[in-house]
Amino acid sequence: MNILGKRRILYTISYDGTNYCGWQKQLSGTVATVQEEFNKACTKLYKAEIDSIGASRTDAGVHALGQRAVIDVDTTIPTDRMPMALNGFLPEDIVVVDAHDVPYDFNPRFKAVKKTYEYRIYNSRFRNPMYRNYSEYVREPLNVKEMDIASKAFIGKHNFKGFCASSNSSKTTVRTVFDISVVQKNDFIVISITGDGFLYNMVRIIVGTLINVGSGKIKACEMEEIILSCDRRKAGKTAGPSGLILVKIVYDNC
Repeated sequence: MNILGKRRILYTISYDGTNYCGWQKQLSGTVATVQEEFNKACTKLYKAEIDSIGASRTDAGVHALGQRAVIDVDTTIPTDRMPMALNGFLPEDIVVVDAHDVPYDFNPRFKAVKKTYEYRIYNSRFRNPMYRNYSEYVREPLNVKEMDIASKAFIGKHNFKGFCASSNSSKTTVRTVFDISVVQKNDFIVISITGDGFLYNMVRIIVGTLINVGSGKIKACEMEEIILSCDRRKAGKTAGPSGLILVKIVYDNC
């Protein structure tokens, strides 16, 4: 039951992260973030100071189709009209695509049961300037079949200590990957991964490691051993942010 007459609203937000220093607002307030723009739009619409709670802290340059965030607000605006109303206050590279009421104790970060990310690699002889903000460019030919075979080693519950940045602050490095695939689509290689959650830079390090498989620097059969080693030095480099898209976040009954 909500308190003080307020409603907790869960929003789904899409954005092009090119011009932002990630989702999370910064204490300095001197850099542009998606959350800050979203908060400002909510404050203007509801005529009250709004501070949202986001589900995933995407990095600078990372994009989203299905970021989720909640706000608490005292309003009579019908939920189905909220997205259109908010979009009038947002820049063109941020769009609210859905909204609905949730219980007051609903936390979008800790209630998530599945998250899906997609990573795009532009694999061609020459760069394409049209794709520079939305893919990682790799010139050398990549063996997609070997990359897909290697990717299956990530499925299941593992300690992903070797696949996170040193600045990772999570209490545990154990995560479960439900599904992962590597597919060729013309000059693009698309890596899709779904899990119960991801460590800081985990998806980008997995991608960097699979790129090493595709180029022959790592054998597909070595992937299980690399995961078990929990040694960051054995995994690949961290792939760039521009190819990464937060596709969706799934909740029970939401």
